[in-house]
Amino acid sequence: MYHSVGDCSHDPYRVTVSPARLDRQLRWLRGRGLKGVSVAELLAARARGAGRYLVGLTFDDGYADFVDNALPVLARWQCTATLFVLPGRLGGVNAWDPLGPRKPLLTADGVRCAAEAGVEIGSHGLTHIDLTRADDITLKAETADSRALLEELTGRPVTGFCYPYGSADQRAVNAVREAGYGYACAVDPGSLNGPHALPRVHIGQNDVSVRLHLKYRLHRLRRRPVGGLR
Repeated sequence: MYHSVGDCSHDPYRVTVSPARLDRQLRWLRGRGLKGVSVAELLAARARGAGRYLVGLTFDDGYADFVDNALPVLARWQCTATLFVLPGRLGGVNAWDPLGPRKPLLTADGVRCAAEAGVEIGSHGLTHIDLTRADDITLKAETADSRALLEELTGRPVTGFCYPYGSADQRAVNAVREAGYGYACAVDPGSLNGPHALPRVHIGQNDVSVRLHLKYRLHRLRRRPVGGLR
């Protein structure tokens, strides 16, 4: 689970990695016979009984720096990824982070550029709100409407969703499933299980090779197998 790729000098939420750090992290993956792919590709491979050497890479929020800073590094290491964007905030900033810094988000052209480069585009909701606190109308807009907007924007199916803040409960899971998504990513889904409550590991600027190794091993130990997936 990545977010922004750029300047880390002021990063109170630890959501940024530098392009150089991302390069070293992907080099670490490739050096161990692993390959970063989109979540859709990972799940398809696992459904075939494959995917042992694949790692799903996700980038949340749709920061504008993805196109300039992340795409070239992914291409260098022959990796792909899933980019979760907010169609209700295209061209805006991360206003949901009260401590800042303000980071620009991708425009519609930026999202299309990422899609054309082979990146899977998924929804992060419309505006980055906690779905566990949303009323029924807002919940439908954040899930179903955001999917429709992204499919219109990219001209491609949108099958993946990412819960803002990683927050999910059964009601949010049900709404995402009913909106037609094939899978959804959380962070630590707790008792929730299945393809609409996939756990992820946060990766940050301080994750050097030793920390990456520990996170990789501990994740496999701590997370029970996801029901419905091989």
